Order: sequence, then C-alpha cells, then structure tokens
Amino acid sequence: MSDLSLILLSAGSSNRFGLDVKKHWLRIDHQPLWQFVAQNLENSKKFSQIIVVSSSLEIEFMKNYAEYTFIEGGSSRQQSLKNALAVVDSEYVLVSDIARACINSDFLEKIISKKGESDSIVPYLNVTDTIVYNGNTIDRDKVMRIQTPQLSRSSVLKKALESDEEFTDESSAIVANGGNRKFIQGDEDAHKITYINDLNKISCLKAPSTDILSGNGFDVHAFDTKGEMWLGGVKIESSFGFLAHSDGDVALHSLIDALLGASGMGDIGMLFPDNDERYKGIDSKELLRIVVEKLYNFGFIIVNVDITIAAQKPRIGKYKLSMRKTIANILNIDMSRVNVKATTTEKLGFVGREEGVAVTSNANLKYFNWKI
Repeated sequence: MSDLSLILLSAGSSNRFGLDVKKHWLRIDHQPLWQFVAQNLENSKKFSQIIVVSSSLEIEFMKNYAEYTFIEGGSSRQQSLKNALAVVDSEYVLVSDIARACINSDFLEKIISKKGESDSIVPYLNVTDTIVYNGNTIDRDKVMRIQTPQLSRSSVLKKALESDEEFTDESSAIVANGGNRKFIQGDEDAHKITYINDLNKISCLKAPSTDILSGNGFDVHAFDTKGEMWLGGVKIESSFGFLAHSDGDVALHSLIDALLGASGMGDIGMLFPDNDERYKGIDSKELLRIVVEKLYNFGFIIVNVDITIAAQKPRIGKYKLSMRKTIANILNIDMSRVNVKATTTEKLGFVGREEGVAVTSNANLKYFNWKI
C-alpha cells in the first residue's frame, strides 16, 4: 500500500477566469478538466487515495464521473486543504490545483523521488525578466516562481495549518511553523490556468467533443379548483390552476427534466424536492433559471429545445409565441431555437377528460468550445 495520498483542489469560484463556465468544468473531449487531471495522475499508480475538493453544489454531479473521495471545500484555499487533510492517514501527501492541468509523468516522478528528504518538496521556476519591487530593482536570481504539486509530510502540514494565518502554498505554512523545505526545478509545461488566455499556453489539452447531448422530459399535473394557471412561463387566462407544490408550470418542469437529462444531472425531484418548503409555491421560471446557470457553469451550451403540450383545455394557441419568448430569454438562446407545440388527445385519457395537462420536452446540449 502506498504511503502517499493525492489532494486536488477545485473549490474556487473561477472569478478571475472571466467566463460563465467554471474552469474545472472545461471539457477535454468528454471529460471535465478536474477528472482529466485526476485520471492523469491516477495513472501513475503512486497514490493510496485520491481526494478531490470542490463546492458542495458540485460534488453530487462529480460523483457521476469518478469514484474518488470528494470533500466539500471551505471559504479559502487553505480551509479547503484542511478539510481534505482531515481524511488523510498516509505519511505523505501531494497537493496540487486542478488548474495545474498538464503535469507529466517525469515531473511527477521527480517530485515523488525526493520524498523523505524534507518536510516539503517544492518545485520552482527561475525568473528571467527584470523584477522591480516597491520601486526598487531586485536581484531576479533570488526570486522563485513557486509551483504545485508540492509533497509534504502529512503530520507536519496538518500541524502547520492549525494557525489562523493564511498561506498561499503548503511550504510557506510549514516553514512558518518551524519546518523545512527543499526546492527542485519545476516544469514550464505545468502552467496554471488562471485567466482564459492561459489556455493558449497549454498544449496537452484536447478540444472538447463536438457530440450533441440529447435529453427528454415528461411531466403531468392535475387541475386544481382554484389558483392561477402558469404554463410555459406565461400566465394563462383560467379560473383554475394546477395542483402542485410549486406554481405547477408543467411545461417548464418537463423542460427542466429534459435539460437535466441531456447533461446527466439527474431530475427535477433531485434538485427541487417537493417536500422542501423553499420551493412551495415558487415561480417555476426561477427553477429553470437555477438549472440554466448550472448548465453554463458546468460547461454546457444549450442548442435547442422542443416542447409538446397535450391539453384538451385550456386552449393555448395564442400563448405559444409568448412562451417561446419567455423560455428563450431564460435559456439565453435565440427564440428560433425554442419550439412550442400544442395538441389534444382526442378526448382520450385523463387529458381528454379535462382533468389535467401532460407535457413532453426534448433538449439538445453541446460542450462549451474553449478552443475557438
């Protein structure tokens, strides 16, 4: 059994990246970046445990991709690391950032080969440009650009992080706590993705797949004797509404399931359970907005949607254009890529008996193409 664990940090908000998609959800072929990095390092077979630290809002979705140990991150990089270290019982730990996407096997082996030689093994790069600090030119030969991964003695790193002082890397915390570190030459190819332009400096990443991802949704709601009727995000002239926990917009519920199906994100009941009081009477347009934000954050682009409403009553022909406009606005796509159809069931079934409405939806997604 290896005495080395791997911690990969990806709990950041990607604010500096400058796009709706979070950088660790950029696709490399079909793989999100975090999985690509984790699998690349896993292939070395050096680790007894691989821990991925991420936002609590992303972990359940991540579990659909791989069977690593997932830990909820904290409000800072240091707190996220402390959360992960709590489940580490190996003698050594290697810590890296998901944004450090291209760590080749030779570089990894060079770091691990120094295990035991110091409390912390730290890769660095030399500085070649002139350096001016606080108005004064300083000796660039004394300046280092510190990289990850960094290898540490687990017990020493845990102790060092008990302090409330914030450190930007593991070795700084260890040295501040009386430990020692050893510097080794880093790798220019192990460039960190911070800004969108950094992607142009990284050669190991393949473009995202151009496959179209399709999903379908189906939902029904019975009529209520009271309340307002909302369908496709539009208020319908009616003396009654739908029997439901939310506002009962069966068309948007069906659409949400189609979008979740195409992305592999589960279903509407998983995200918005009907026993949760937060969603009682909620406007379904708000639920759709939440789902759309998740889709864009997780690296998906909405191509088009198609909705079929089966209703004996009410007649909705005059509302279809408004539905298309409303939905297109929420999905952030052109109205021409939102189709809304209406049909009856020729008096058959519960729809034909005018007891409720049924809706089927289809949605097509693709991955955000960061290579363009």
